[in-house]
Amino acid sequence: MKKLSKMSIAGYGAGDAANNLAFTTATMFLLVYYTDVAGISAAAAGTLLLAVRIFDAFADVFAGRLVDRTFSKRFGKFRPFIMFGSIPLLLLSVATFSVPQIGESGTLLYAYVTYAALGLAYSLVNIPYGSLAGAMTQDPGERAKLGSARMVGAALVGSSLGIFVAPLIKPGADLQATFTGITLAFVVIGAALYFFTVFTAKERVHRAVPNVTLKQSLDTLKGNKPLLMLCLSSFLFLSGYLALTSVQLYYLRDVLGRLDLYPVLSIIQLVLTFVLAAVMPRLVRAVGKKNVYVYASVVTVIGGIVVFLTPASQTWIGFGGLLLCVVGVMAVSIVVWALEADTVEYGEWKTGVRTEGITYALFSFTRKTGQAVGGALAAYALALGGYKSGAAQSADAVFGIQVAAGAIPAVLALLALLVMSKYKLTDALHAEILAEIRARRTSSEADADPAGSAAGSANRASGEPAAAAKPAAPTFK
Repeated sequence: MKKLSKMSIAGYGAGDAANNLAFTTATMFLLVYYTDVAGISAAAAGTLLLAVRIFDAFADVFAGRLVDRTFSKRFGKFRPFIMFGSIPLLLLSVATFSVPQIGESGTLLYAYVTYAALGLAYSLVNIPYGSLAGAMTQDPGERAKLGSARMVGAALVGSSLGIFVAPLIKPGADLQATFTGITLAFVVIGAALYFFTVFTAKERVHRAVPNVTLKQSLDTLKGNKPLLMLCLSSFLFLSGYLALTSVQLYYLRDVLGRLDLYPVLSIIQLVLTFVLAAVMPRLVRAVGKKNVYVYASVVTVIGGIVVFLTPASQTWIGFGGLLLCVVGVMAVSIVVWALEADTVEYGEWKTGVRTEGITYALFSFTRKTGQAVGGALAAYALALGGYKSGAAQSADAVFGIQVAAGAIPAVLALLALLVMSKYKLTDALHAEILAEIRARRTSSEADADPAGSAAGSANRASGEPAAAAKPAAPTFK
């Protein structure tokens, strides 16, 4: 297959930059916004994050089925969702960060409704966006480039938020005006980025079945052991990562007493993103995607242990632990999307039907539940420690923050890498599957030709599908 153009790779990366104008803003600042601006208690905010993100996970499954049932001859399966869903998504981000003071119950109800609506809108854009990578190319190196571009787009947004927004989150500031202005600006920026994706990132992978039935969707999931293992590992890893992300600001501000280091962390993260994006395709070819995932998880475990055990007075050691976590998370974030795309071919190899939508939806479902659990664990750790907004934190509160920022990510990343160590869909086996799919497709096309083989003619005469179109018996587990 022809290599992707630089424009299409950049266009794909722009889509995740747009996604993260809503997603990363929420993961980085929504807990702080709820506790310090909207006046919602840490415990109530934790329950809210848990409930809504679990709802989001089911919204992903709904979006995946909707994607599999949709096909446009002009724009394909995925880009129409990005075109028509992007503006509502960005406007709902504004609403989520505009909680009115209408009494305790009214405020909480508004927060639940707006965040749930934001999650649904995000699913209807992000599931098609994530599925698009598998339809753009089947080459592992090219998929690694798309993963790198996606990581760059996300990191540019995340770093900008850390550099320019995080320093504003301090006592006495008019935080409501800050968040309103930022989210309104993101509507304009995000819309431009999404439409850049729509017009540059196009589908190129052959699709035998444009509109997939529910039975076909479920058949591709059943027995897809690599997908299920990747989902479980991602659930664990994301739970730890979201715990860290949710309290990262608290850790720098209330434990280390150095909120000014947040922009420094963001700048370092941005530089590391470009370094990893440049070397990751080569690293994947050298050691394989699975090994990159496992080694990066080890780095995350070490970083989490450092964060948890470092006394608050040892600023630079604690900050170094955060950096290790960031490096591990970034490397996993690059390769995990390529790994997910590989499982699409595994499902197609076993059933003869490509179902990017429901495959990505199941993967995203487990990631969303991981995000729900991680965000809730972080909020509950704050509550158990006795965190109080705008006050000097007690030793118990500091310990609670360290548990959320260090211990939880370390333990869950360790469990994630143990699961991934048993993952069997290596790059070599994926290459064998691709070769078999292509051979099957070539044989099927030859049988469809009136001048094809006698066996193909017999099949057509009897109304039976060509034998080559049926999945072969699995050669590995």
